[in-house]
Amino acid sequence: MAAAIDPEMSALMLALLAAGGSDLHISANSAAYGRINGELQPLTDSRFNSGEIKRLIYSLLSSQQQQQLEKNYELDCAYELKNVSRFRLNVYKEKNNLAACLRSLGNKIPSFKQLGLAQSLLEIIDRPNGLVLVTGPTGSGKSSSLAAILEHINQNKAHHIITVEDPIEFLYQPAKSLIHQRELGEDTHSFANALRAALREDPDVILVGELRDLETIQLAISAAETGHLVFATLHTNSAAQTIERLIDVFPAAQQSQIRMQLSGSLLAVFAQTLCRAIDKSNGCFGRVMAQEIMINNNAIANLIREGKTAQIYSQLQTGSKFGMQTMEQCLANLINNKQISTAEALTKTGRPSELQNLLMGAP
Repeated sequence: MAAAIDPEMSALMLALLAAGGSDLHISANSAAYGRINGELQPLTDSRFNSGEIKRLIYSLLSSQQQQQLEKNYELDCAYELKNVSRFRLNVYKEKNNLAACLRSLGNKIPSFKQLGLAQSLLEIIDRPNGLVLVTGPTGSGKSSSLAAILEHINQNKAHHIITVEDPIEFLYQPAKSLIHQRELGEDTHSFANALRAALREDPDVILVGELRDLETIQLAISAAETGHLVFATLHTNSAAQTIERLIDVFPAAQQSQIRMQLSGSLLAVFAQTLCRAIDKSNGCFGRVMAQEIMINNNAIANLIREGKTAQIYSQLQTGSKFGMQTMEQCLANLINNKQISTAEALTKTGRPSELQNLLMGAP
């Protein structure tokens, strides 16, 4: 058990939430900073010394977590500010002092509508088995999207859901589903161990917090092939890059076989990012989600098998009837709907000329 939270720490967390911020940064010899609408802003006028920072951080940690931090110099965990919000907490050392980043997860699981998730995602998660990947850079809302997905399943299907997370972020209350949440370091030694064990625990749905290594990727694909609906994340920016990352993890001699397995087991890739909204009253704390969507149909599966990932983008461009879209098509729609600015969209695209063509109505 952690000691009672320091009142000053609690006040900083509440200040972040009051400002609609996503992340709180505290470190020695610095003011506290919050990331608000995507930008860092100071939350305090005064600076904290190293002793004050240690006091603030340690008030969030159990004695076991404190020992782990002192041994490893970094720590990932979660903290719940009771009846207010859960936070994902990363503590680390810099210049021999402690520092921490706290990400607000909210106290309620967001809905599909609040996040602006695509209708095609609802259709995908009705499938009985397969692999669904939600990808994007850090801070792109992957955890929130996955939470909304699992809660939708929880509310509508009598499934056994097993999650493996680092750390546990959103807490689920069983509705129609039975849910077991396992935390790396607390309940299991590795994603691979937990995923291997999960296959013997009668799951219908498995969530893997992150596909970090070859063994975890192979087990996730195998689980999807053997009748389970598997959700996972990767830090990739596009559907094509996601496929390449998964394949490149494996030795050259195995890549052909993995391409074959992936072409059959992958259901979809949702590559997302968060954009600063023009209208900050939209209920999304001033940010709106943009998603590239790849649905694995026959044409996509063939490109995966043949190693022609460079051609996936053109399939997304013409695949709207299957629920697909490129990131640039999504960004252009958000601009046309006056949800984001063109300048903001240009910071989120890897293909600025393609976005400009779409805005000018070029074919």
